[in-house]
Amino acid sequence: MALWRLAHILRTPISSSSKTQNPNPNHTLLFTSPFSTSFLITKTPHKFKKRRKKQDSPRTKPVQTQPNLLPHLERIVTRDAHFRFLTKTKDYLSKQPHRVLRLDDAGKLHRELGFPRGRKVSKSLQRHPFIFETYRHDDNRLWIGFTELMEELMEEEKAVMEAMEADRVNKVRKLLMMSANKRIPLSKIYHCRLLFGISEDFRDRVAKYPDYFRVVVEEDGKRVLELVKWDPLLAVSSLEREFVVDEDKVKKAFRFPVKHGKELGLDEEDSRKLNLLNSLPLVSPYSDGSRLDLWTLEAEKYRVGVLHEFLSLTLEKRASIHHIVEFKEEFSLTKHTYQMLFKQPRTFYLAGTEMNWVVFLKDAYDQNGVLIDKDPQVEFNEKLYKYAEMQEMEPGYASSQELIRGNTPCQ
Repeated sequence: MALWRLAHILRTPISSSSKTQNPNPNHTLLFTSPFSTSFLITKTPHKFKKRRKKQDSPRTKPVQTQPNLLPHLERIVTRDAHFRFLTKTKDYLSKQPHRVLRLDDAGKLHRELGFPRGRKVSKSLQRHPFIFETYRHDDNRLWIGFTELMEELMEEEKAVMEAMEADRVNKVRKLLMMSANKRIPLSKIYHCRLLFGISEDFRDRVAKYPDYFRVVVEEDGKRVLELVKWDPLLAVSSLEREFVVDEDKVKKAFRFPVKHGKELGLDEEDSRKLNLLNSLPLVSPYSDGSRLDLWTLEAEKYRVGVLHEFLSLTLEKRASIHHIVEFKEEFSLTKHTYQMLFKQPRTFYLAGTEMNWVVFLKDAYDQNGVLIDKDPQVEFNEKLYKYAEMQEMEPGYASSQELIRGNTPCQ
């Protein structure tokens, strides 16, 4: 009945007495309904709206996608992130007087110690009870130090450094021989010292080798390490040594395709041979790459060879973007290094994210992500990681000294 009355009212014409005087006869007077329409749904409810997929930023977007993803190498990057606090705190604490640090001061050093900003450093310390300990000093303040086990392990690492000093000296000599003008700032070598297994006091030790190195202090106070004598025996790259053993493997290491039209009608084998003519001969990383025209094929082959040799000198045959950028001027690298490495998937593997990527030498690892040829420093690091993961003494250990002697934790 109510609906019928509403329809009747809307159909009934408005009488002249009830009309509102319209001052402008050209404008049509609109009828306004006295009934509310607020109950009508005029917009799509939020829960039914199609959500836009959040675009990945270079900080979070992974470099690799299926089917090119190699999980065993990606796990190594994840492991490094997991042990970042251990690695950075160990390095920072070892340089402090008496190897101790006040807990209140440590809480302000999130960047130096590698723990998340805004978090308590004590939470990170509790993850490694066999490595770090806190104690209350006579001043009634809490301090951080190494455990007795870790102090012994530090001495073991020092012995490894001493035994490998000659090898590390040769690594630095080869870096200088690859660099432009045969000189590198000492600060850059120090920043990347853990990458090559170089000791903390290497800047002081170079004085022991006047036949190899010379330290020059520039006007701004920067200390630069220079090569004193060229050694042709060291100027042989790992690829050149491998070429003698397995020629075919080295020929397939890099690919510099020749651009050609489809009208040539080349089959796969013909294309391979044509590309091989373009890829070989390789350019030695110990040649002077600074003299090459920056955007020529020869210059690109030189830069690829330099980075391959650079990675072969590292302990774990890999390096992050931050390490590579350190030597950008010395190795005549360009801002297109990421794209250049990405085009050589046979030899290099890029892991991580587009902003923080890590490059691996693929042939240096087996299918399980285990380094095939391990340096003594790498073996020590792996042992340290095992102890860092332990939360309590495992069965089979009578004392911490058994841990120190390198026994493997019981499974």
